[in-house]
Amino acid sequence: SRCSLSLLNVKMFTFVFLLITATSFLLNYTHQVTTTTWDPRQLVVQFSEHVQKLFKHPRRPCSCHTCISEPGHSLWFDQRFNSTMQPFLTSQNAFIPEDSYRWWLVKVSFETGLLCVKAIQRALKLPDHCRKWYQIPNPGQAPGSGPSACHIMNRAPTAGYESDVGSKTTHHFVYPESYKELAANVSMILIPFKTLDLRWVVTALTTGTINFTYVPVPRKIKVKKEKILVYNPAFMKYIYENWLEHHGRYPSTGLLSLMFALHVCDEVNVYGFGADSKGHWHHYWENNTSGGAFRKTGVHDGDFEFNITLTLASIEKIKFFKGR
Repeated sequence: SRCSLSLLNVKMFTFVFLLITATSFLLNYTHQVTTTTWDPRQLVVQFSEHVQKLFKHPRRPCSCHTCISEPGHSLWFDQRFNSTMQPFLTSQNAFIPEDSYRWWLVKVSFETGLLCVKAIQRALKLPDHCRKWYQIPNPGQAPGSGPSACHIMNRAPTAGYESDVGSKTTHHFVYPESYKELAANVSMILIPFKTLDLRWVVTALTTGTINFTYVPVPRKIKVKKEKILVYNPAFMKYIYENWLEHHGRYPSTGLLSLMFALHVCDEVNVYGFGADSKGHWHHYWENNTSGGAFRKTGVHDGDFEFNITLTLASIEKIKFFKGR
């Protein structure tokens, strides 16, 4: 039968392969000059090691040409990158470590944060694991080919700017003050810069009682709770310490989104980060005369963050496309 013939072919192939391997080994062995007496046991051991080497393939973290998390290519990167850090809150890490929580709030009590996290667990469906295999074009220049995921930040639009930013959005990074209506298929990633942000997302899905933080914010949002991810404050602290080395007060939304991508993607393409060709820091959709104001406030160290981006590109961990 066809099954028996197939089994016979497999046996014949296995026998021929082992015969060729053994012959190759013996020929190689006889050409070696040795003064020791020939030992059959030693021959068996060496033959076994030879076969193991033939079947042994190094395990890489991904099947891409280059893998972000693959160590050994840059000491600078290896000293900073921690693959065990989880970028967003899940059912396993919903309780923020006390040191991270105190860094996040500076002087706000720990008990308040626990109540916030419990409320989030009730209101949102926190994921059980991290989703992988993403790419990230960021606003500023058009992607050359269709990415598997496209991350956009804050109020950044795509309509009317397709030639620069493309038309695809899969994840949108926001905080209450920068929220904009999202398409039904877009995931919202909330970056909580304060506990009020966590309370806001809960009420925005339920009672709608919060409509003001330091500026007016939407009472209600039209986002399915399963499409909402909450950025992990412990991950913010990790970025601030490992990558920013305590420069600025805390990471910018741009760096937070880039680091998010580094830890959940195998390849990352970055568009439009940093200043334009005239040295201006502003959004691509508006002429913002105060785009570099953060330099004076000290909230974000834009130059240090931009150098991180350039270094990541120079060691080929990301592909960086400058804006016009």
